[in-house]
Amino acid sequence: MQLRCLRHRLLLALSSLVIVDAQEHFDPREATIASVHNALYSGTSCRSIVSAFLSRIEALDHGYVNSIISLDPESLSIASRQDALLASKNAGIGPLYCVPVLLKDNLDTASLPTTSGSLALADSRPSVDAAVVKALKDAGAIILGKTNLQELALEGISVSSLGGQTVNPYDADRTPGGSSGGSGASVAASFAVFALGTDTINSVRNPASANSLFGLRPTRGLVSRAGVVPNSHTQDAVGPITRCVEDLAIALSVIASSQLDPEDNSTALVPQGIRGTDYHMDLASGSLSGKTIGVLETFFDRTSTNETEPVNESIDAMIARLQEAGATVVPIDDPMYNVNAIIASCETQRFELRQEVDTYLSRASLKGQHPATLQDLYREGNSFLVLPQQYEFIKAVLKGSTQDLEYEAVLNNIQDLTTHLHATFAAHHLDAIIYPQQKNLPVRIGSASQHGRNGILAGVTGFPSLALPVGFSQATDSAPIGIPIGIELMGLPWTEAKLLQIAHEIQALTQIRKPPVWTNRHIPVREYAAVPSMMPKDSNSIPSAYPLGLLL
Repeated sequence: MQLRCLRHRLLLALSSLVIVDAQEHFDPREATIASVHNALYSGTSCRSIVSAFLSRIEALDHGYVNSIISLDPESLSIASRQDALLASKNAGIGPLYCVPVLLKDNLDTASLPTTSGSLALADSRPSVDAAVVKALKDAGAIILGKTNLQELALEGISVSSLGGQTVNPYDADRTPGGSSGGSGASVAASFAVFALGTDTINSVRNPASANSLFGLRPTRGLVSRAGVVPNSHTQDAVGPITRCVEDLAIALSVIASSQLDPEDNSTALVPQGIRGTDYHMDLASGSLSGKTIGVLETFFDRTSTNETEPVNESIDAMIARLQEAGATVVPIDDPMYNVNAIIASCETQRFELRQEVDTYLSRASLKGQHPATLQDLYREGNSFLVLPQQYEFIKAVLKGSTQDLEYEAVLNNIQDLTTHLHATFAAHHLDAIIYPQQKNLPVRIGSASQHGRNGILAGVTGFPSLALPVGFSQATDSAPIGIPIGIELMGLPWTEAKLLQIAHEIQALTQIRKPPVWTNRHIPVREYAAVPSMMPKDSNSIPSAYPLGLLL
């Protein structure tokens, strides 16, 4: 209801405006959905808003962040059509009208290739938008382009054979998290209002944590995965990455499945009363007072190092603030919650990935030149990236099947863990559980893996989990305001509204987020006749520690 009221008020205000070129009045730095719509209220053209973001991308991405793989050639013409609709006073105003959005490049778009960061998929052309992309467009969003990711979303370093290495905008020596690192870094750098990522184990929440952002992995089934390059039917999720909780709530309201999607049977899990929820409506009605929040002690690394101490200090300070605000904090020291043990006993990618990708590559709607199977993608002669420590994993994946005897045991382990997690919530009367998203700071570029991440618990159980900023490390020469630190806030299935309310209260209480220093640069807005082409990637943007095409 509230989103409909907002659309109505926006339409009334815009109907009295003459769209003018007021691009000098719109500042894309730290822009939100509300600030874009305020600019439209004030007479700024949609085309100039889009141009402001394109100007930042063209000036700042290449050689700084390296987060963008491609730009959508239709974005400016769509913006002009939206301007014409507004001028005609006959526009249907959606909650994301003229809001520039970026997409992780494993989400299908009919206007661009979907590459998953792989040179082997550079010419793979979907003819149908992913379900979440269609939902964004129906709500009025303008897709600016696609972001870099860890190749095939198989790690958290955010380096790929097609897109090179994405850099953390807070510290050029470090990765931006992953696998949706391009989405996280681009939002932190104000290249779009928000972005979508995908999350199999950590991959929406980790980039949010590493870039002082908000990222949500929804309950399994709430958001359709149709049209997403898959990793695991059991674990995959799509979620937004934003600079504020308000935008997270609006974005989720838009992409949440409004009905059963026959291409993703997990959407049949959505219970009565959840479909069509407006997560923005009651966002500000929550309170920390009276909430009971569990702290997973086993998800901390209490060893004293420069990489772990800033995380522990920031989260301990946040816990104290929660208690001061009236929340009851319950320590949970349960050996069942051990990240390494959960990964070893519950992770499903090694059984599901090959079959899922083969099905995706065989779809009639997938056009262009592309491998027919995952085995073909990794065949000798192709250029692809597999981190050296992943060679044995990929070889196992290429032989893996859901018919393997071990697969049934893994599913049983997941069910046992899920039952135990429900029992933990019930035993302590918890509203949410918190823990560090990553036990240590984001790793340095060239590291073997994005170690220390805690996202697996939500990844395998399907519980919703929200990452939000909790602090920064001390400033250094390479990180002038420090390196972002984030926590995860996990709830019971279908409690996204409550999680968002709690996150909204924490956001108001702490005001943690700060933009990277260099992104404060003012970039003059160009008047584009057409969307600029992305510059070729620097061949040196892939660290030498990550060789291409050495699997076979």
